[in-house]
Parts: sequence; C-alpha cells; structure tokens
Amino acid sequence: MQQLSVSRLFDGEKWFDNVSVVIKDGVIQAVTPATGAVQQGLLVPGFIDVQVNGGGGALFNTAPSRQTLRTMLQAHARFGTTAMLPTVITDSVSVMQQAADTVAGAIADAEPGIIGVHFEGPHLSVPKKGVHPQQHIRQLSEAELAIYGRTDLGIKLVTVAPENISPQQIQQLVALNVIVCLGHSNADATTVQAALAAGATGFTHLYNAMSPLTSREPGMVGVALADTNSWCGVIFDGHHMHPVAAKVALAAKPKGKLIIVTDAMSPVGTSDSEFAFFDGKVIRDGNKLTNEAGALAGSVLDMAAAVQYAVEQLDVSAAEALRMASLYPAQFLAQHNKGRIVAGAQADLVLLNNNWQVQANWINGQPVFTAQ
Repeated sequence: MQQLSVSRLFDGEKWFDNVSVVIKDGVIQAVTPATGAVQQGLLVPGFIDVQVNGGGGALFNTAPSRQTLRTMLQAHARFGTTAMLPTVITDSVSVMQQAADTVAGAIADAEPGIIGVHFEGPHLSVPKKGVHPQQHIRQLSEAELAIYGRTDLGIKLVTVAPENISPQQIQQLVALNVIVCLGHSNADATTVQAALAAGATGFTHLYNAMSPLTSREPGMVGVALADTNSWCGVIFDGHHMHPVAAKVALAAKPKGKLIIVTDAMSPVGTSDSEFAFFDGKVIRDGNKLTNEAGALAGSVLDMAAAVQYAVEQLDVSAAEALRMASLYPAQFLAQHNKGRIVAGAQADLVLLNNNWQVQANWINGQPVFTAQ
C-alpha cells in the first residue's frame, strides 16, 4: 500500500481538504481524511493530451523510436501530462508504419504514459493543409487501412478531411475501432454533418485549418460549435485562437465537449529556438512557433500552462479547466479509469502549487517527475 496525503485535492468533480489517497498496484483504493502531516499543494487527476507531436527536443515524425516516446513523455510529465497520444502528422506510409510499430511495442511493454497513437493526416485538404507537407497528402488506401486496422496500438485516433474521406470510409474506420476526428478541411457544413452521422466524433484544433463560420455557410467551425455530441480539441496558447473566439466555443459547446490539447512540437521543455521540419525549419519566438513563411506550426504549449490560461485569461473555473485537461479527454477516449481520483481509477496524479506549476507527477502510482 502507498499513501499520498495532501492539503487540497480535486477528484474531477469535488474539492477536498487534508485527505490521503491510498494506492495499491497503481490503482486508487480510497480517498480518506488525512490523520497525519500533509504535503502542501493541490492534487489533481493527471492530464491527458490527445495531440502531441514532440517534446524534449524530439519530434515523433523525425525519429519514430521508443527513445523519442520516452523523451516526449519525460518533457511533458514536467507539466502534468500522465497519458498521451503521440501524434504523427502527414507523412509517408513508411514513417506511419515505423510509428505504429514503435507505439505497439510501447503498449506491449506498458511504457508509462503512452496509451495509443494519433495520425493527423495524411487524408487532409490541400487548401487547409497548414504546415503539413503537401507531397504526402493522399487518399485513403489499403496501406493506411492496414495500419488503422491493427489491434496492438491501444487507442487509435485519425484526423481526416471529410471532403476527401467518404462517409462509407468513415464507417469503415469506426468499424476498425478508430476514433475519427475532422480537421484540416475546407468542407461545407453538409459534408461535415454527413461525416458526423457516419461516426466521426471529434474536431482537431477547433478554428484552425478548417472552413470558417459565416452567415450562409456555417462551414466546419459552425458545425463543430453547433453539434452537441462531438468533442473539440482546443489549443489555449493565445496564438491559435483569439480569447473571444475561445469564449464563443466555451459558450457554445456543452460542458464536457471541449478538451485541452497542446499540439506540442519538439521544443517543449527545452530552450531550442528552431528545429528542422521536413524540407524546411520551424522558428520559435517566445511561445509561438512558425514556419519560414510565417504560418503557425504547432506549439510550445504544455498542459499546465493551458489550464492556467483557461483560468486566468478566459475566466474558466479551476474545476472546469482541470476537467478539460483530464476528465473530458478521458471521456472522449472512453478511458473510464482515468480523469478522476476515486476508488478504482488508475493512480495518475499531479501535484500543483498555487501558481499552476507542477510539483510532482505519478503514473500508475509511480513517480515520473518531482520538482527540484
């Protein structure tokens, strides 16, 4: 038995003072009143990031290896991430296969924090490709289906543009236990609605690289905001969406349907000022990443900073911001043993100070980060 006693705890629903979390074999057994000394800080459910391209100086596309996964997890654990979907942006079938093999090995070995894989592309819209390499954007073929159909990858998430993937193909992906998200798309509202009806359940980085909302053509943004059943990933870094646009999303979507993502690139957790990206490079200016043409190229955002931004800049309650980083992503991914600090849940826990800085991080009850 292991016991963590803290001065404050948020279990995903409610707040508690001076409690102990009892853990056995990585699973929470009970939350009870503390009887002795307590550690100062706020204990919260671990953060779940469904869109992580890199971190710690490593980019999954560039080096789809086990060491890259460990480097990424180590970098993001410092900022509260306890579970992630390493993300492969549009690339060759060969890179996708290498990434899949690496994730499969990590899943088989219960590598801490790795719960699946997110393929963001290659079935996207060229006009809304963002920084995705156009030479690799393509239709769905048997080669990609063979990857998506694997049963050893944990959670499988694929982002597609619905004008390039038919409703029948979306149904095919869903039948393969793939979570289908829509994004990097110039589709009209009717096409987007048909994709949702076929089984798509999410939208990748709301507002960014998707057809906009207008009065007579709602576009992907309009459908994403109006649909009450789908989840939307949001990047709260102050660059990917204006605060007013963020507040529109918060007002429009039902509680539980916005999930914080980082879309993080390799510089997270480092002081790197630039990095190679396919045939070009990405340049860092403060907490903003752009390619050489000035287009946004992912982020250097971390989950703790995104939660802090939601609270301090968007007037989101602390409880709701924490749920957007933990409980709601867990629900989106159907990970019912994550996102809460309750008996039976996995002991993925993060200790925060009053400034939203991570003091400690546990995955399966094992410490993966402790602040010096």
